[in-house]
Amino acid sequence: MPNRSTVFCMVLFMCVSLVVAPRAIAASADGIRIQGSGVQPQLGFGCCDQGIAAMQELFADHDVVAALQHLHAQVGVAIADFSPERAQVVRFLNQQQIPVIAGVTLQTKDGPYFNADNVSEAPAQIAAFEKWTRENGLHWDAVGLDIEPDFSELAALRKHPWRLFTTLLHNGFDCKRIERAEKEYSALIREIQSQGYPVETYTLPYGPVERNLHTNLIDRLVGTVDVRGDENDVMIYTSYARQVGSAIILELGPYSQGILVGVTDGPPPAGSGYGPLDWDEFSSDLLVASHFAHHIGVYNLEGCVRQGFLPRLESMDWGGSVVIPAASISRAKRHVMAFSIALWIASKLLYLIAATVLIAVFCIWWWRARRSRRKNGSSTQSG
Repeated sequence: MPNRSTVFCMVLFMCVSLVVAPRAIAASADGIRIQGSGVQPQLGFGCCDQGIAAMQELFADHDVVAALQHLHAQVGVAIADFSPERAQVVRFLNQQQIPVIAGVTLQTKDGPYFNADNVSEAPAQIAAFEKWTRENGLHWDAVGLDIEPDFSELAALRKHPWRLFTTLLHNGFDCKRIERAEKEYSALIREIQSQGYPVETYTLPYGPVERNLHTNLIDRLVGTVDVRGDENDVMIYTSYARQVGSAIILELGPYSQGILVGVTDGPPPAGSGYGPLDWDEFSSDLLVASHFAHHIGVYNLEGCVRQGFLPRLESMDWGGSVVIPAASISRAKRHVMAFSIALWIASKLLYLIAATVLIAVFCIWWWRARRSRRKNGSSTQSG
């Protein structure tokens, strides 16, 4: 559940699921009232992608550990290295009986995320993770795989529009690349499961849209892969979509096993006007998400600690309700419709082009045949 490129996230805000009838307690001209489940969901907090010193400092705070225990919360630890220091903190969490999810990442210059272009490096990384786990006697409640684009490459290509266009065009037609990656990541998930670990996969917001439309066009373009383990969680970070807020969760919720909300930490990107969620926004997202999913992830723990969210979560009323403004719902649905239509057209583009060509050929043939008949008819009459 890592932080991500601002521009890309702004695009992903548009990439939400097809219009659905929201399950709500009450609707009015002012908006829709969503009722919480009444039961605290399984909470999980992503953390520890900011260096080992920050990780050690985070869990040296007894109040943080006590709050996690009281909430029966999971901690998703980013495995940014296989150091003794990181192992020591994980062992401490094991001793405190705090469930830990291993967020395995790649340790390369191209970034931490798994994707179609670095699938060949994944088995070695998983093998190294399993070796490190055995040597240090670590226990995991699950292993998480974050399969995302190479944001650094996309950012570099944005500076060269023609290269960006040709790269995306090539990727769009390279179906074999995604098929190979799907097979290899599926095999990797089975390998992890054979070691006794459940596997969680994390999906960007366009994932449910593609599944509904039975296409993998965006996956082909940016290198993401639709593989699922024991649970698939959709990342819905409303901090990048303030204009619609929890309305995005309302749209995606019916298609989600688990929902990841955020972000709660970090300074606003320069000139963007977007910053971490405040408590009202955060609690609204949690209540709406709890209406649909039994498992809610939060990115990130550090932000929740810094903003004092943990004590408030301990006393939170999960049976409360939140009103999503009608304007936000309407705006979300407009974006939903526009994106869904655009994706459908783009995914069917080759077929549409082929149909257009066939229609054009038929029209030309019909016109020539008709012209020929008229000409022959004229010649017969003249004879």
